[in-house]
Amino acid sequence: MMAPEFEKAAKVLEPHVRFAKVNTEKEQGLAARFNMMSIPTMALFRGGQEVARQSGAMNAAAIVKWVQTHAGGQSSAA
Repeated sequence: MMAPEFEKAAKVLEPHVRFAKVNTEKEQGLAARFNMMSIPTMALFRGGQEVARQSGAMNAAAIVKWVQTHAGGQSSAA
């Protein structure tokens, strides 16, 4: 499961990056609005605009690296 890895990555990157999870079964309209077709899917937003998207499970280190790569220097976490 990806949830524990997501939590670990959040602890590393917050407060520079805010993490949120959406239950796409309960929030089908939101999932459709953001075109979430597979689970898990992560979307990175900056200033209300999507800047990156990644589908598939990742470990915490890969999530941190993905965010840092696409955050444009917004994350100072190591």
